[in-house]
Amino acid sequence: MKQLKCLTLVISVLALSVAAPPAFAQTNPKLAGYKTEAVKGVDEMAKLAQEMVDSVFSFGELGFQEFETSRYLTGQLEKFGFTVQRGVAGIPTAWVAKWGSGKPVIALGSDIDGIPQASQKPGVAYPDPIIAGAPGHGEGHNTGMPLNVIAAIAVKRIMERDKLPGTIMLWPGVAEEQLATKAWYVREGVFKDVDVVLFTHVGNNLGVSWGEGGGNGMVSIEYTFEGETAHSAGAPWRGRSALDAVELMSIGWQYRREHLRLSQRSHSVITNGGDQPNVVPRNASIWFYFRETDYANIKRMWEIGDAMAQGAALMTNTKMTSRILGAAYPQHMNKAVAEAMYENIKSVGLPTWSSEDQALAKGLQKELGNAQQEGLALKLGNLGVPNPDRENTGGGSDDIGDVSWNYPTVTLRFPSNIPGLPGHNWSSAIASATPIAHKGVVAGAKVQAMTVLDLMTKPELVKAAWDYYNTVQMKDVKYVPLIAKDTPPATHLNKAILDRYREEMKKYYYDPTKFKTYLDQLGIKYPTVRQ
Repeated sequence: MKQLKCLTLVISVLALSVAAPPAFAQTNPKLAGYKTEAVKGVDEMAKLAQEMVDSVFSFGELGFQEFETSRYLTGQLEKFGFTVQRGVAGIPTAWVAKWGSGKPVIALGSDIDGIPQASQKPGVAYPDPIIAGAPGHGEGHNTGMPLNVIAAIAVKRIMERDKLPGTIMLWPGVAEEQLATKAWYVREGVFKDVDVVLFTHVGNNLGVSWGEGGGNGMVSIEYTFEGETAHSAGAPWRGRSALDAVELMSIGWQYRREHLRLSQRSHSVITNGGDQPNVVPRNASIWFYFRETDYANIKRMWEIGDAMAQGAALMTNTKMTSRILGAAYPQHMNKAVAEAMYENIKSVGLPTWSSEDQALAKGLQKELGNAQQEGLALKLGNLGVPNPDRENTGGGSDDIGDVSWNYPTVTLRFPSNIPGLPGHNWSSAIASATPIAHKGVVAGAKVQAMTVLDLMTKPELVKAAWDYYNTVQMKDVKYVPLIAKDTPPATHLNKAILDRYREEMKKYYYDPTKFKTYLDQLGIKYPTVRQ
């Protein structure tokens, strides 16, 4: 793949009033009427949105183990007339839900998995786990699919009544934290016949960008070494330690890191360090994420990792094998769709935050030691556009990148979390089942529904999306998957953790038939901040 110049996003603020009423003057009267109706429909489903957000939060499942989450969400979709196909791409918790027929096919996606050791009581602005050590939604992935479901239902009702052609498709980002499914979805044809993909991800403002953003793609590799056991004290010379190989590879990578590009990100965990100290470890494994800004440099890091693993095996007289557990391309978002979505963002505006919402946000920012406790966003940012004058210095990854290099794609960011958090942390779970999350999801669902209506009623917008994709994005570029045709999805991941905690977690599943909100069920006063 020819390396593209790295671009970053410029985000500034607009002087827009908070929670301004929708204005659709830029659209034709019929489409404007549809959008007004969709906004009203989303508002009428605010209670359902809250119940879905709180329910998925209470499940707190990790990647590949989202069984309760998938069962619940697909059940909701079937209630509203969607046809569901489960177990797609050989992944038990993956599914596709569809309604309608014909073109265009608009695919709505969002991630559904949680974070290890992120169990946290919502609405409590300091560490207070529901279950100590258990997983939880320490990024807010419980909010995106409820947003899409609400938006899809609102659009479906209009399409059904007026017999509008088109197909709405919903799909979950399974195991996004492992970057372990979307490339497999692409490989297995899950998006076959899709015209445009509208992805959503939780954030702290309403926003959308186009072009190549900041951040990295990545490949996830587990290296396993095999040696021979021996008595660690009685005859250690007869053993060949796989753990020694793991440790040598680990320290070798730390030395090599100094001589890699500034944009790289690399990190590892030892997934198997042996059985017990008195036995020389026969088997040991180390799991690396290699992140870079483009395909060529991702492959280069991978090759360095392989060479280092082979060297560690030679030094310890062990055997080495490796397997891919996940992969993600850098992202490139569609200009035409992003511009259309941003017009809808301006029309919807930010939610009206209560004094309680702001108190929770500022209390958490103070708890984390942030220099400023600015609270929740009050002004929209501009449309994110490429800035060729700034170098991409690297960062996180999302496997929506693989989808974006195969279909016109954008990501809607919606304000269901608090600014200034470290991410992948208990603090990111605090807002995720509170009025902050509920209001952010409702605002995002309005934007998503309006954008689907744009695509369903304006064939010229779909054409413009593909024109940009074909003539700009893919010019001189070819998508080369990081996974092979026979690379299996790593569906074993996180099973041991859920096996350990699931029965206890079940005691805290949200019951909307008995409690108005999950905060009510847990007996939490909103907000609870440190005095």
